[in-house]
Amino acid sequence: MNAAVDLVRAEWTKLLSTKVFFWLLLVAALMGGGFTALFTALAGAQNGLPPVGSPEFTEVVAGVPAQVAVIPLVLGIIGMTQEYRHRTATPTFLVTPRRGRVVVAKLLAYAVAGVAVAAVVVAVTVAVASGYGSARGAAPDWTADTLGTLGRSGLALVVFAVIGVGVGALVRNQVGAVVGSLVYLFVVESIIASIPATADAYRFLPGGALAAMTGTGGGGGIDLLTAWQGGLLLLGYGLVAAVLGTVLAVRRDVV
Repeated sequence: MNAAVDLVRAEWTKLLSTKVFFWLLLVAALMGGGFTALFTALAGAQNGLPPVGSPEFTEVVAGVPAQVAVIPLVLGIIGMTQEYRHRTATPTFLVTPRRGRVVVAKLLAYAVAGVAVAAVVVAVTVAVASGYGSARGAAPDWTADTLGTLGRSGLALVVFAVIGVGVGALVRNQVGAVVGSLVYLFVVESIIASIPATADAYRFLPGGALAAMTGTGGGGGIDLLTAWQGGLLLLGYGLVAAVLGTVLAVRRDVV
């Protein structure tokens, strides 16, 4: 037990000893605040966004944190692949020969990092929506339903941090893992969702699961899963990535 705690503590020391985490945290906060401010500014205009203060607008704002999921994903990828990029994997695995424990420690450490990112983004989203909304005449009404959406949006960031660690363990090349993940999320899934023959498959992909979990998608006539089904599916992707990453980290040679 002490050894496991020491490993997680060591991962946190690595994480906090560089500026990457703090820069990504800042970017996540700026993205969350920026999206919220933009939606608030455009609310009620002739662009499909509901007016400020309406339940529909509050629901849209509550889903903003999920739009920042790419940040914890990149954070998790960097956390895993930096061991190979900076050639610290060999001494790390020599100190802890059971590589599975190292990967599990990273999963736990970066899940906590995902919680930190989620807390900051949610707080910024609520602050900007409430402040700017009041300035425009109507602050959001945070009901139980919208708070549930807000909480699920924050939880999605934690899951994406875990997925990032798993992807990093699978790919190992930092640039390839980051670029590949971004291309998949923003290009591949969009193409799949836009083609009638494959659109139905989108609901079972990570982006579709995220949209269902947070209620931030479903346009174009795509019938998404329910919120709890999307959440379970997204969590399943995180667990699969973690397990596969752990297995491959144990079996592959360190180069």
